[in-house]
Amino acid sequence: MGDLVRYQDGAVVSRTLIDEDTGTVTLFAFDEGEGLSEHTAPYDAMVYVLEGSASITIAGKSFDIREGEMIIMPAGEPHSVKSISRLKILLVMIRS
Repeated sequence: MGDLVRYQDGAVVSRTLIDEDTGTVTLFAFDEGEGLSEHTAPYDAMVYVLEGSASITIAGKSFDIREGEMIIMPAGEPHSVKSISRLKILLVMIRS
């Protein structure tokens, strides 16, 4: 699955696999040190790490996750993602 999105120097690249009324599934590739700034989402989101490692902050608490691990970001909670190394994640958002 990770082969469906490629790293780009100094960038975050995404590819939407599913975009339905019930939710979305998106692949992301982050170059080392890249990230997504703090924001909120109206839906629960699950992040599964395919490659690399990341620091994910949810409601002010930081979590380091790596390949094979996942984390849930609750709806309405501020969160951000920062890659520690080159990183590929699968983001699943469930609209309830």
